[in-house]
Amino acid sequence: MDTVEQLNGTYFYDGTSNLTAGELFFWIMVDETADHFGVKEIAGVLAMYLGSNNLTVAGKLAGATPGTSVASTYSRRLLRGRMLPFKLPTWVGLPPKAKLIMTRKLGTFVGRTIPVIGWVILASDVAMISYKSVNKYNMIANPADRIW
Repeated sequence: MDTVEQLNGTYFYDGTSNLTAGELFFWIMVDETADHFGVKEIAGVLAMYLGSNNLTVAGKLAGATPGTSVASTYSRRLLRGRMLPFKLPTWVGLPPKAKLIMTRKLGTFVGRTIPVIGWVILASDVAMISYKSVNKYNMIANPADRIW
């Protein structure tokens, strides 16, 4: 028996038999995810974690985002006093309530940009895994079971 076959209206995939179309897609998605992950994804998760506001800060004004991140704390400490000749955009907060704030401080820019890079890396990973999974599934599945 091949790695992929169709038997009596169900699918056989990678040692698992009697799979429905939805179960086949699930196992293809699992395989594509396992094939995809590597060092880049660890960097994305680390950047998201280092950029999360999990350190408490006293003395913030009302309306400010509570807490600060490890990335922000250390980048401000390492790049203290370094100013840019122009303002750069930074994002504060998570997407539903994210605010765009301009800054000239290099440490502030670096600290606020690290989690954005992490989110972009992971979003691109999700898009690539989904794309590859749908293409592989559509190659295997019956025309009636295909997505799009």
